Amino acid sequence: MKVVIISGSVYGTAEEVARHAEALLKAAGLEAWYAARASLADIEGFAPQALLAVTSTTGMGELPDNLMPLFCSIRDSLPAAWRGLPGAVIGLGDSSYGDTYCGGGEQMRELFAELGVHEVLPMLRLDASETVTPEADAEPWLAELATALKA
Repeated sequence: MKVVIISGSVYGTAEEVARHAEALLKAAGLEAWYAARASLADIEGFAPQALLAVTSTTGMGELPDNLMPLFCSIRDSLPAAWRGLPGAVIGLGDSSYGDTYCGGGEQMRELFAELGVHEVLPMLRLDASETVTPEADAEPWLAELATALKA
């Protein structure tokens, strides 16, 4: 199964988690693809069979600036080929921000729902106030995701 990993990062942590996810999914036998600055054309060229978004949150619960162009392209075109694909989201944030905690991840979940992407696992929330190793903390969830995608 071909899994595209989309990421948005402010300080690079979400990109590290995305790179780690790519390696783990490949090790699990999936054909994972990640490019930090991918365009919609790049993603469509890979012909994804599953989607994973990994994003941090900035400002008042918004997506990082480096993800906005891709997010807007996807939202504006709503690729019909993605309807019904399995997908999942990893949201990074800081729970001390209250209502906006993992707001970027929630925006990706909403976009996936609008696209008709089937959420195979509940969003993983990685809390910066509780961990310094988010990529390691994501490993059990990513193993569960790989199992779900291979089923």
